[in-house]
Amino acid sequence: MSSPRPFKTIGHPVRKIDGLSKCAGVTKFADDLVLPRMLFCKLLRAPIPHALIRKIDTRRAAKRPGVFAVLTGKSLPVPFGILPVSQDEHALCPDHVRFVGDPVAAVAAVDEDVAFDAMNAIRVDYEPLKEILSIEDAIQNPEPRLHDYGDDGNIHKKVSLEFGDVAKGLAGADQVFEDTMYFEGNTHLPMEQHSALAAVDPDGKLTVWSSTQTPHYVHRALAKVLEMPPARIRVIACPNGGGFGGKSDPFNHEIVVAKLALMTGRPVKVTLTREEVFYCHRGRHPVLMRVKTGVRKDGSIAAMHFKSFLDGGGYGSYGVASTYYTGALQTVTYQVPQYRFDGVRCFTNKPPCGPKRGHGTPQPRFALEVHIDKISERLGIDPAEWRLRNLQPANSLTANHLRIGSMGLGKCIEKVVRGSDWRNRFRRLPFGRGLGLACSSYLCGAGLPIYWNNMPHTGVQLKLDRGGGVCVFCGEIDIGQGSDTVLAQTVAEVLGIDPYDIRVVYGDTDLTPVDLGSYSSRVTLMMGNAAIQAAERARELLAQAAAEKFQIPVNRIVCAGGRVFDAGDPERGMTFAEAVVAAEAKYGTIGTVGSYTPPVSHGKFRGSGVGPSPAYSYSAAVVDLTVSPETGWITVNKIWVAHDVGQCINPVLVMGQVEGSVYMGLGEALMEEQVFRRDRHGVHKFPSLLEYKSLTTMEMPEVVTYIVEDPDPNGPFGAKEVGQGPLLPIMPAVANAVYDAVRVRVDEVPITPDKVLKALQSPSKRYGPTRIPEVTLPEPIRVPTPVEGGDGRAAGGEGERKKKPSGASAGVSP
Repeated sequence: MSSPRPFKTIGHPVRKIDGLSKCAGVTKFADDLVLPRMLFCKLLRAPIPHALIRKIDTRRAAKRPGVFAVLTGKSLPVPFGILPVSQDEHALCPDHVRFVGDPVAAVAAVDEDVAFDAMNAIRVDYEPLKEILSIEDAIQNPEPRLHDYGDDGNIHKKVSLEFGDVAKGLAGADQVFEDTMYFEGNTHLPMEQHSALAAVDPDGKLTVWSSTQTPHYVHRALAKVLEMPPARIRVIACPNGGGFGGKSDPFNHEIVVAKLALMTGRPVKVTLTREEVFYCHRGRHPVLMRVKTGVRKDGSIAAMHFKSFLDGGGYGSYGVASTYYTGALQTVTYQVPQYRFDGVRCFTNKPPCGPKRGHGTPQPRFALEVHIDKISERLGIDPAEWRLRNLQPANSLTANHLRIGSMGLGKCIEKVVRGSDWRNRFRRLPFGRGLGLACSSYLCGAGLPIYWNNMPHTGVQLKLDRGGGVCVFCGEIDIGQGSDTVLAQTVAEVLGIDPYDIRVVYGDTDLTPVDLGSYSSRVTLMMGNAAIQAAERARELLAQAAAEKFQIPVNRIVCAGGRVFDAGDPERGMTFAEAVVAAEAKYGTIGTVGSYTPPVSHGKFRGSGVGPSPAYSYSAAVVDLTVSPETGWITVNKIWVAHDVGQCINPVLVMGQVEGSVYMGLGEALMEEQVFRRDRHGVHKFPSLLEYKSLTTMEMPEVVTYIVEDPDPNGPFGAKEVGQGPLLPIMPAVANAVYDAVRVRVDEVPITPDKVLKALQSPSKRYGPTRIPEVTLPEPIRVPTPVEGGDGRAAGGEGERKKKPSGASAGVSP
């Protein structure tokens, strides 16, 4: 959707509408909330990674002064989960714990100290079980099973999809390249920990305030587990001090405080410690990958076979979608005419993995971009030139039936190449100094909802009052990315008013229409389109009333500058408030609605529900760094990053998101890893902020940001996402720069000094995995490519029958 006139608000650097409140410290986050007679909750967590629960003795805890309730899993028998195919979690484990930190009991008491002491008075008798600690463990040990569902033993999900004849394409290629790579898991590290408060009113209606990214799905989980009518539950999403996907699941602590509030009749709050946030996790999956690519003499790709093995941790979470995402988006950057993807996700006795910024795509993007760098060198082609030659065309269909709209990656590459003086400096710097280039793509919202239905993915309501005030209601949640400001700017642009005259009400399941949540970089595109529709309907009412008053055709009415006036005679008009009064006199109370549903996906095969998006964003980055050959220490000197944002809504917010992505990407590239060790007692030792290293200002280099505008017709005013895409090229660009600096390959993330030294000392000049596990995969679902004239249905198999994506393949992701 585009505007027929120059933008007045869109594209301008408007400060965040909640910026002053946050700077003044008056924004109320979940842990800031206090209610009369409030109790405090503490969760008792399992100290061993895998065991059956023989008995829980809560008598000593219940007798302690100040304790109002003690809760175990027997009182919450109904399971829940974010995906319909992974309803495998309990608010408190009733009989089986699957990782250190799995909650088994809860206490509500007058203060946190009393609750903590009572929690420690609970006695649990465990029967230890064999631990499944890695992908290979899960594949080799189908028993004991962590869950009684899944594709095979402790393998949660197996996926095999083939588009075209990959074996034939590889056989006909002039050269075939193969690489094995690994991406270690890491976690979100938001500034704000998880917190939730629950209260029950005299009518028995439950309200839960939570630091969540998905109030709609928390609402659904509460209704299911508590076995309450949804109409009697209200979820209010508080402002988030960071989420990055880590607050996208419904969590057990949200359900537990709700149950305790119902039991005690008093408000109950829980705020997790930083250690407990590591237990919640849902962070980046550790992924082992093998990519095999056949290329022609000119460097173009003939066929590609990509395999991924995911360590999913103890529960399903978004894992089915995660598995598909590790294979879905390889085709939307470069032309891959024939493509096969095999994926395996395993259950292990670790905290469950899920969606972290870029969900499921940073790992394969790392593998692919480093793989391409190696191919380019072997062929004697400049890596920037190879990418420019092989870009997936705009307005095309990929081999796996993803529809590309606008495609500004070429402009992004040219920006960073020019800015970094790539052509004069690449492979020409002194030993120890290097440049690396990488590119990426990402979704602008997933094409299907988590629970498949035909309803809108988001809605916006407007209320216009007689004083000229505009209140916007939307279920979206601002998790720091500035979506509230985008919403205000969008409505202000259509109605011609100041965005600071708009009040935004968000994330409240009682007051706002449904929005599926802040994930998959969906908010700007989907909320923006819904907001435009609602605002245009309101503008039409104002214009009709004004045209009648001025006795002119309605198409001459303009809303701009806080006025409604005649385009042919701008002096002839009225204030916006006067126009609202005129419209209310004519039509009654002025309220309008808008909604948005993505375009129908092109693919009709099983698994096609993961990957389609209304649009795709694109990014490119060049990293300049120095490597010490004596210590392996990496110092990043400067980064140039360009992002195709479609139409920029607010350049300050866009640059903040891009540079935040660079910061997070550097942390993952150089040091962040959620590792698991044993102490002398044989118990897993989990990371804390003392062990989990993240970048400080001392490690953050200068960043040059280029905003590339290539408007997409599916976006509001042509806008595309910016929240996640710019993260993806940073890790492979660092790896490629390390190679340029010291001529060793570290095919594993994070790239730490010890790995660099081992690569320097190795005869192969490489550090990284060399093999993948042996596993029996299902016969691939074979789908003709669009070039072959296929209609997206699997040839004579399951995909042809599966007209509507199943729950197993229709999950969306943050």
